[in-house]
Amino acid sequence: MKKNLLIPLASFVLSVIIAVGSVSFLGPCVHEDGSFGACHWAGQALLGVGCLLSVQSIILLVSRDGNIRRGLYLAIIPTAVLGFLIPGSFIDLCRMSTMRCRSIMQPSMRILCVLIALLAVAGFFMERRKEKN
Repeated sequence: MKKNLLIPLASFVLSVIIAVGSVSFLGPCVHEDGSFGACHWAGQALLGVGCLLSVQSIILLVSRDGNIRRGLYLAIIPTAVLGFLIPGSFIDLCRMSTMRCRSIMQPSMRILCVLIALLAVAGFFMERRKEKN
């Protein structure tokens, strides 16, 4: 049985971008005095979400069982929703809209999480259709 690797591979790449980007190029504000605010913790939480999504995507890449793959796709959706809600909803960000956490981190992480959730929904229905045939 030929399995579709495009969706798990794309999900893995986006997950790695979330994990690495949340603490580097897409990360929260950096204060000159070495201190950090609440947005730092949003970046750390997104690092965890990105790592979890990466592991789920790796398991998708190596799994051959359709039931396991469908279950993983269903597990990825709430994980991506959690990643969407962390910056600004669950963990407060800086008050000024020009700060890095509000202008770069929050929109980029939300876009990446929405893309991963959409990929998971598409993957779930593709697996389901494959199972019916």
